[in-house]
Amino acid sequence: MNPLLLDVPIQLETERLILRAPHQTGDGNIINQAIRDSFAELKVWLPFAQELPTVEETEINVRNAHIDFLKRESFRFLIFDKDCNDFIGITSLQSIDWTIPKCEIGYWIHSNCSGNGYMTEAVKKLADFGLHNLKFRRIEIRCESTNLKSRAIPEKLGFVFEGTLRNDDLSADGSKLTDTCFYSLIK
Repeated sequence: MNPLLLDVPIQLETERLILRAPHQTGDGNIINQAIRDSFAELKVWLPFAQELPTVEETEINVRNAHIDFLKRESFRFLIFDKDCNDFIGITSLQSIDWTIPKCEIGYWIHSNCSGNGYMTEAVKKLADFGLHNLKFRRIEIRCESTNLKSRAIPEKLGFVFEGTLRNDDLSADGSKLTDTCFYSLIK
């Protein structure tokens, strides 16, 4: 089946969270503020957070994510607290290969929301959705070996640790080689 014909909802829900595709004007504002609030933590791990983006740059990025969602090239979801509607972070099904089919899950969280299990809950929902609704045969999570908070998520969710690729990537700031840990969930 052509992926463009897949019926992919723009919103998913968990017990505490709403995961919503970025499709509303102004989504860039809330994401940009979260990047600014969490910049010190994000900068350590994420190449996109090496410099503070403008609101306009973030809005453009979000609109491109919406286009990619419609084209079925990636599925980015903004995470909100169901009770108070506060923005928590982002999780995505990305690096999709429809021939297998497989993908990778990526995520980042607003620093103020870390440590509450929100991201684990969101990633669990997205992994279940990917396996059962989109029929992915393999879902990967990759992260830097020293990013223990990020590694804890696939470990809590029963992803299989497949190994560490040594000198596989550059650090977020590009200054040194890093090792990448691979986790997978298969159907």
